[in-house]
Amino acid sequence: MRNLITDVAGLKVGSAHDPLLASGVTALVFDAPATASIAISGGAPGLRDAALLEADMTVQQIDALVLSGGSAFGLDSVGGVQAALRESGRGFDVAGQLVPIAPGAILFDLANGGDKSFWREPAYWRLGHAAAQAAALDFRLGSHGAGHGATVVDLKGGLGSASGQTSDGFRVGALVAVNAVGQATIGETGHFWAAPFERDGEFGGLGWPAPLPANALALKMKGAAPQNTNIAIVATDAALTKAEAKRVAVMAQDGLARALRPVHAAMDGDVVFSAATGRAEGPVDAIALTRIGAVAADCLARAVARAVFEAEPLPFANSLPSWRQKFGPRGT
Repeated sequence: MRNLITDVAGLKVGSAHDPLLASGVTALVFDAPATASIAISGGAPGLRDAALLEADMTVQQIDALVLSGGSAFGLDSVGGVQAALRESGRGFDVAGQLVPIAPGAILFDLANGGDKSFWREPAYWRLGHAAAQAAALDFRLGSHGAGHGATVVDLKGGLGSASGQTSDGFRVGALVAVNAVGQATIGETGHFWAAPFERDGEFGGLGWPAPLPANALALKMKGAAPQNTNIAIVATDAALTKAEAKRVAVMAQDGLARALRPVHAAMDGDVVFSAATGRAEGPVDAIALTRIGAVAADCLARAVARAVFEAEPLPFANSLPSWRQKFGPRGT
């Protein structure tokens, strides 16, 4: 077990970023078309091809999912991923033409100090193409891919992942780019809100502070502008219908709520994709589906904390510090 979403059989993840642009793209590529759906809880989402994930839409399976920085400009990254997929012979066959299906979501990282003078060049298309080509079982967390330019209110954000398994034996994993309006940590401490769900000290092993500091519940936010978004994918090796995948996506949103405060706000674009590769045998009844959704939420909470824990600061004036810069190895 890698403690990555790639512990779910049937998918790989690749990332690419541009240090001068201070942004990047992460692509999750399925080995074979997979069933997928989506749950949107933020008030300002940025999406491409998301409507086709609803249960009543014609296309039943997809080839990839894309997470990108760059706000609306980052939606170009989907085209780059599609190009890489088509080059490898992937896609939905329409009148003899292959059309890879790769829904995507974006986050806002245009104010992080990077050089954003890319308006006349397809920067995100190129990053999407590179991310898809880099897809592998192992990938780096923190300031990589879609998490390269991400931030939370007081710390550097990043790319996170985690995995688990249900009591039925189904593998579940989460992947997230954390760019939250609020905090992943408690008050002014280095303790993570997601601490009760941590496994094997994966983000410091600090637990919750006891007692909670007096300012623990004070809200800290970036501001009223829609410059935030947590974009995530949860996946399982179970065989699910689109409607069942939708329920998993809805349940997995709770993982964001366990790890970030506040979340799902008017100025957030919080989105969770869910996918099922169908590689595992065994029936999925209502109880098994509920277990998958519950583990997906736990994995997503852990992935959020890992994203912040593993992040490195951007090399620009006035950039937010990383968790390790601010708190050191003990998180105090």
